Amino acid sequence: MRRTGGAFWLAVLLVAGCSPGYVLFADPVFAGSGRLPRGDLMPSSRIYEFTLDDIDGKPVSLSQFRGKALLLVNTASFCGNTPQYADLQSLYERYHEAGLEILAFPANNFGQQEPGTNEEIKSFCYTKYSLTFPLFSKISVKGPDKHPLYRYLTEQSPFPGEVEWNFQKYLVDRRGEIVGRYPHRMKPLADEIVRDIERTLTLP
Repeated sequence: MRRTGGAFWLAVLLVAGCSPGYVLFADPVFAGSGRLPRGDLMPSSRIYEFTLDDIDGKPVSLSQFRGKALLLVNTASFCGNTPQYADLQSLYERYHEAGLEILAFPANNFGQQEPGTNEEIKSFCYTKYSLTFPLFSKISVKGPDKHPLYRYLTEQSPFPGEVEWNFQKYLVDRRGEIVGRYPHRMKPLADEIVRDIERTLTLP
């Protein structure tokens, strides 16, 4: 049998990596449960197509975060996980200058733990936790009224599956690809999340 030279395989990799709609991870950037394994092909991201209102009701296109690493979190004010706001703020202060944005999406889907108005949510978050990362208007992340962003994350992204509870997290790389999902119980400063963010920030 004829042996195939290295140049041929290099050409295959280049073609695969440049094929429309797909990205080829050549290195094992993420290698754990809930993260993309080596060599996975995944659909091109639609993350920048979505526009949502911020906590003041002003429309924000996610395309303005192009080129940033993003941590998307569904939040609630009266949950056992609510103290994670403090860790999210610490994470933001540590990595914001390096290119990290944290986007918080209040939602009342679990245990009615976000019952307030946007103004009440804003007052609570800014007064109790002094948040400086983007906070959005309340949305639904589960059920028939699920916001299109979360319909994409839970049904069409590389990590399908319903949001399980408040403070589930998705990591988005600088190209807009969803590269990690972390359970609600995992704190934002957990070694796994910090390591993945640091590695994501080193990639173009």
